[in-house]
Amino acid sequence: MNHGRHDGGGETVALRMAGISKRFGPVQALSDVTFTARKGTVHALVGENGAGKSTLMKVLAGVHQPDAGQVEIGGQERVFANPGEAIEAGISMIYQELDLAEDLTVAANVFLGMELRGRLPLTVDHGRMADETQALADRFNFQIDAAATVSDLSTGDCQIVEVLKALMRKASIIVMDEPTSSLSEREATRLFEIVRDLRSRGYTIIYISHRLEEIVDLADDISVLRDGNVVHTGSAANLEIPQIVHYMVGRELKDFYPARQVEVGEVLFSAEHIGSAAGVEDISFEVRRGEIVGMAGLVGAGRTEVARAIFGVDKRTAGTLRLDGETISIASPADAIANGIAYLTEDRKRTGLCLELPCSWNVTLPNLCGIGMRHLISPGREMRIAREYGSRISVKWASPTAPADSLSGGNQQKVLIARWLLAESKFLIVDEPTRGIDVGAKKEIYTLLNALAGQGKGILFISSELPELFGVTDRILVMRRGRLVGNLKTKDASPDYVMHLAAVEDN
Repeated sequence: MNHGRHDGGGETVALRMAGISKRFGPVQALSDVTFTARKGTVHALVGENGAGKSTLMKVLAGVHQPDAGQVEIGGQERVFANPGEAIEAGISMIYQELDLAEDLTVAANVFLGMELRGRLPLTVDHGRMADETQALADRFNFQIDAAATVSDLSTGDCQIVEVLKALMRKASIIVMDEPTSSLSEREATRLFEIVRDLRSRGYTIIYISHRLEEIVDLADDISVLRDGNVVHTGSAANLEIPQIVHYMVGRELKDFYPARQVEVGEVLFSAEHIGSAAGVEDISFEVRRGEIVGMAGLVGAGRTEVARAIFGVDKRTAGTLRLDGETISIASPADAIANGIAYLTEDRKRTGLCLELPCSWNVTLPNLCGIGMRHLISPGREMRIAREYGSRISVKWASPTAPADSLSGGNQQKVLIARWLLAESKFLIVDEPTRGIDVGAKKEIYTLLNALAGQGKGILFISSELPELFGVTDRILVMRRGRLVGNLKTKDASPDYVMHLAAVEDN
């Protein structure tokens, strides 16, 4: 249901992009795209990775110049040679990776590049900037301190700083790219309230997200891109998630979660009474061969901390780890890798991949000793190995020499999985493996993890999305405040009960 959808706001066109085409070398990123957003509405832009969403918005933001087509703001044709000209025209883009100076205050970030001059030459009036920022925040009921340092803020408050930057620059059209990808449920709810309030005040919000549940709840209009073309645009009122998925991938996705027909074997991995200085207390569980065990919990419940304690990132203060019945000693990630344990971190860009390095390097990096390259690298052999493991799991890249940041989110995850396949890992910990990737790529990841389980590997699957856990796993562990409060067979559990265990104190 569309709670809070706004069907008013009139038919005034705030933005029209007509006939937009853009090519990068041999790749046609956009083909004759027409996109219209009404004033005072939330217009969702959805599509698989590589569909053209970001390219279209970067044309609007002046980052890219189109090969053909025109942009109209409020009925007037505009040409943006750079982002500064787009900002002056009232366009503000809030990227998925927030662009804030963490060592500066909220006010300094809001006025960055347009600082207010002090009375003396070459000085800045920090007091007036703080006052104006606080006044703006108060006007929009944002609970934030203009004098706070950004590094001390939560991710949700950082999103508010980005919104304040847009408002201070007199933006009338605000583009939000995956704004909830790193937010807790509470922070996301607060952001939705802000979006609805901005809409009611006449702002136009272009909202990009892979989370289709929030799209159907929040948007007035939806446009779907596929392969650089708009394949559907119109009112969101009668559009359900299965229809959106069909437009996105060009086929029905009835079996979104692939069927599992894996015979679960003996215990492969066990953690007994483990604890860590990061707040993990007395955690015990086991994972069998061929089993996918989910781990649920609210943000801050300790799920990632359990993974880090097992993998040797955080020092364990208590407990025993066993693999194949043998006690193993893990004091560092190198020890974990040597024992056949893999870890896909929740933030593939910051703690998983070396983004500017070739994909081949990312595949082989932790495996150089194992493939006989401890002292001397053989580029040709490294290339052959990367190509072989990439083809095994259908990584889509121009070449293994392509930098990791040239790949879509789903293919970046596949590169990381190829890394651990090469390491011959027996037990895989995957933390939010489908965060920020589209529905088609999600299904590919699920299918790949199923195949690994079918080979007798054990998988610990950490996710914030309950439908995903119920669609993929055999059992679900539930975390709350650093402790394990539930160990449930998925088929016998319900999302409501899992959420009750995760959130209610008197379990």
